[in-house]
Amino acid sequence: MRTAELAWPRVVTGMARMSKATVDVAMVGLAVGPAAIAGVGVATPFWTLAFMIGGGIAGATISLVARHYGAGHRAAVDRAVKGSAVLAVAVTLPLAVLFWAVPGPLIALVGPGDEAVRLGADYLRVIGWAMPFAALSLVASRALVGAGDARTPMAVRAGGALVNVALNGVLIFGLGMGVRGAAFGSLLSNAGVAAVFMWGFSKGHLPGLGTLPLKVAVHGAAPTRQTLRRLVRIGTPLAGANAVRGGGQFPLLAVVGLFGPQVVAAFVIALRVRDFLNTPGWGFGLASSSLAGQALGRRQAGRADAYAHEVLRFAVVVYTIGAAAAFAGARPLAHLFTSEPAVIGLSVGLIRAACVSAVFWGVLSASVGALRAGGDTRWPFYGNLLGLLAFALPLAYAGAVSVGGLPALGTSALRGALVLEMAVPAAVAYGRFRTGRWRRRAPVRQAAG
Repeated sequence: MRTAELAWPRVVTGMARMSKATVDVAMVGLAVGPAAIAGVGVATPFWTLAFMIGGGIAGATISLVARHYGAGHRAAVDRAVKGSAVLAVAVTLPLAVLFWAVPGPLIALVGPGDEAVRLGADYLRVIGWAMPFAALSLVASRALVGAGDARTPMAVRAGGALVNVALNGVLIFGLGMGVRGAAFGSLLSNAGVAAVFMWGFSKGHLPGLGTLPLKVAVHGAAPTRQTLRRLVRIGTPLAGANAVRGGGQFPLLAVVGLFGPQVVAAFVIALRVRDFLNTPGWGFGLASSSLAGQALGRRQAGRADAYAHEVLRFAVVVYTIGAAAAFAGARPLAHLFTSEPAVIGLSVGLIRAACVSAVFWGVLSASVGALRAGGDTRWPFYGNLLGLLAFALPLAYAGAVSVGGLPALGTSALRGALVLEMAVPAAVAYGRFRTGRWRRRAPVRQAAG
């Protein structure tokens, strides 16, 4: 099955990518305590803006690369990759400087407690410099997947994840660097992965992995304004949707902070479990974008539709199995992050809600993958905005504060917010996917580079 062949390496790649944040939280939780879980958990959405914004740019990359590659327009592929790299660095580097300069006030905006703010600021000051490297790695990965090569990104990024775990162990436990050790481990591993990709693209091959489908001429033609405009047009709604989903963690965590530091720690644990359950989403979403995008590039709309539906069915089955397993093992999962009985007790219910939420995330990822193949990227943004502002945030707030004379709903509201945060955008994206309009969009012309 072509879908499985392209998706499973991306699933492994997604696990490698997500394991970095999960390992950071788990290791500092065991080494330092719940305050470190809360601090790193609050800091993580800041630095993962690299994945939110870079993911939007990279989403445009795979859209253009897949269609140009499928149509045989190699020069246009080269321009798309270069333009994506330029945009990725231009957007993330200023954020890295900001996070280095004023991490404390930024973490304090969410306010999970003085100790958590201090630890979160220590983490953010260092990890922010990983943002440009993470964004470049995303662009490189998506470009290769767009050309039909998912195994190279899997190997490179899985290797980076293993290096990250090893560095964390040495820096956190061996040298006693705590949260700063976790941040330095992630920074160095992200920089290494980006360096490997850049070297491979310049040479057209990687030792042990063979020839790459793409080779970028370092001194060749620069990306055109038209290329950059097209990347911005396709990527901006995707980045917006990602930013709503990822950036939405800021107000959501601020509301969760009203419950106290133990609930914040439990909520962060649930988010990390949900993020890990979502790792197949990168595989299925990108498989849909690549296969459907290449089919659209060859003007085969029927085949593109068949690929997209196959991916969606596959995604629902895999997500349901993974979520069911995590639901049943919620308590042992909580023990991996902390030994505090109160935090473990709070985590179990939130993890189970996160499992339900993850199934909807699977539908969302597969639907967005197809929409991205056709450059139809606005509706996922609308769905994410609606899910956060109209459902998740109001419900979470009603859990902490009495509204309209009604008593506060407690942590049950947080469980509902976790589910609705994904269920609403999944419904919107799937509804748009069902219309079929994405596959009727005209393929990119070579001149459009």
